Amino acid sequence: MEKSSEWKEKQVIQYYSSSDRKTPPDDVKLAAIAVSLNIRLRSADMDIPMQERALRLTRSLIDSSSSRRPNLTLLARCLKKEFDRWYGPAWHCVAGKSFGSFVTHSPGGFLYFSVDSYSFLLFKTEVHVICNDLPPPCRR
Repeated sequence: MEKSSEWKEKQVIQYYSSSDRKTPPDDVKLAAIAVSLNIRLRSADMDIPMQERALRLTRSLIDSSSSRRPNLTLLARCLKKEFDRWYGPAWHCVAGKSFGSFVTHSPGGFLYFSVDSYSFLLFKTEVHVICNDLPPPCRR
């Protein structure tokens, strides 16, 4: 399986390398990576390196799952924590076989993709401090 994945990625890159460009555009590289990892990108508003990090991490988590059916809650938590650590707080991740969503996200912070029969929605929201002062104590 690994050889055919590498072949697909090289095939796409070689196709673009034969043209007058020296290297393929980043989105073509990302598409080749997605194909090699057997991942389907559905929608994105995110920088290419961030997308690549999400795709590679998700694939490795699913492949390293000891059971036949991965724990999607743990996968979602792991993706969320990784993105919080690398790109700041307020990332959210939804993982499952069937779900609907309608979310508001920060610019450059949205990715929706499928791996095998599972779908993943990863998005970032903004965090604003409403008030620095503590509220007055309640009187009864």
